[in-house]
Parts: sequence; structure tokens; C-alpha cells
Amino acid sequence: MMRIVLFLATNFAILLVASVTLSLLGIGTTDGAGGINLTGMLIFCALFGFGGAFVSLFLSKWMAKRGTGARVIETPQNRQEQWLVDTVAQLAKQANIGMPEVAIFPSRAPNAFATGWNRNASLVAVSEGMLQRFSPNEVKAVMAHEIGHVANGDMVTLTLIQGVVNTFVMFFARIIGSFVDRVIFKNESGGIGFGYIIATIFAEIILGILASLIVMWFSRQREFRADAAAAQLAGAGNMIAALEHLRAEQGIPVEMPGEMVAFGINGSLKNGLAGLLMTHPPLEQRIAALRAGNFR
Repeated sequence: MMRIVLFLATNFAILLVASVTLSLLGIGTTDGAGGINLTGMLIFCALFGFGGAFVSLFLSKWMAKRGTGARVIETPQNRQEQWLVDTVAQLAKQANIGMPEVAIFPSRAPNAFATGWNRNASLVAVSEGMLQRFSPNEVKAVMAHEIGHVANGDMVTLTLIQGVVNTFVMFFARIIGSFVDRVIFKNESGGIGFGYIIATIFAEIILGILASLIVMWFSRQREFRADAAAAQLAGAGNMIAALEHLRAEQGIPVEMPGEMVAFGINGSLKNGLAGLLMTHPPLEQRIAALRAGNFR
């Protein structure tokens, strides 16, 4: 799935640069009397919070291509590429979405992802390793999973959630920064103090990490929904077989850039406390859900 880590990294970078710059300029902080204008600050934070999320969304397809080295199939060069394009076209028609761009990216590990700002202007990509070692039915199921993400509007929904998260991270970070500046650094001038800038940046980093747990939880739930879509589009048995094959190859290193690991169908698989920071549920849970018939 085209999701999370690269999207979050882009969003966080935009947000942090904007926040630092605006804090240094004294924009969106206090009113003329030195008190916090909560309404004005909330509006300010919402504008930049949602702005950062939507910029990340619109850049997502370009960054995914660049990050993975994906090669878009403009004209199929062989039977395998023709089959892949035809399969995606069939699945897209079944899901009632526009034909996505289809790409292959260089990686020995079995993986695939989808991204794009619009369900009718998306990109789906599969690794060379998956095409080489997975059966046609398994690859079709994986492509159906990625088409499911697109058809379900996961990236747009993620963007809206990230916008809300950004807004409140910026908002509460500024309240904390103002408190630290006035109470600890004893700044009573009503202007921007050094304590405010440092505390706000530090609070944004900490709150941003905590808030990312919400986005990660959302990502894990959407994986189950994409599996359900794949079961409907390509058959539950084929999707289970694909996930079983992924589980059998877990020892193969995921040769995607670090910021892209969460994008793929073969995502992180940890349990326990570490699982809160994972973008994908364990494969065992996904297989069990499909076998239990939780795909309708």
C-alpha cells in the first residue's frame, strides 16, 4: 500500500520547516496584549496542518517513483508486462476506478505498493522479485489488494486524518511553548522568546511521534480492508496463497529505501508494544481474517 512512512516523512518535514520559520517570525503565536489568541492560533494551525498533509498527498506519486526507482510501463516490452497491464486494467474496471499507471521497481524482495492523490489518477507497482517468484494468481491477488487501497480512497482519508493530527500537534505545541516561555523563562514582554521557540519545536517532535500512533493504527485497519477487496476482486483463496507466500519469504531482506518499507504489501510484522508503530498487521492475523470469512 502506498501509505505511510514516506507520506509521514514528507508531511513532517513540511510541517517542521513551516513551524520553525513561522515561529522565528512570530507568526501565529500571541495577540498584541501578550496573551494567547486560541481561536486565531487554531485557525492558523489548521491552515498549515492541512496544507502540509495535502502537499504530501499531491507529491506522493512522484516521491514513490523516485524513492523506489519504479519504471512505469508506457508500452509493454514483453508478455509478462502485457499480462501485468491487462490484469491491472481488468481489476481497475471491476473496482470502478480509472486505469492506474503500472510500474515495476527493482527489488529482489516480494513487494508492491499503490499511491496517488486521486482514485482515477493512481499508480500501482510491483517488485521484480514478486513477478519472478509468485504465481500469476498470487500476483493478481496482490495487485487487487493495491487496487483495493485506491478504490477505498485510503490516501485521501489518511490525508484528512493527518491534517487533523497536524493541527492539534501544532496547536498544543504552541500552548506548551508559550507556557514554558512565560513561566520557566519569565518572559513577560508579550513577544517571542527563546524559550518559546525551543519548547515549541521540541513539543512538536514529541507530540508528532505520539500522534503518529493514530495514523499507524489507521494504516493497519486499512490493510484488512484492502485484503477484503482483494478477496472480492481476485478470490479469497488467491489472496490467502499470496499472503502465505509472503510469510514463507520473510527471511528475504526488504530491498526498498527505508522510508518506503511501509508502502509495500509486505510490511512490518512485529507484535506487542512495537506493533503500535507498525503500518501493517502481522501476516498471520491477515490470513486468519480471510480464512474466517472476514472479507465480505
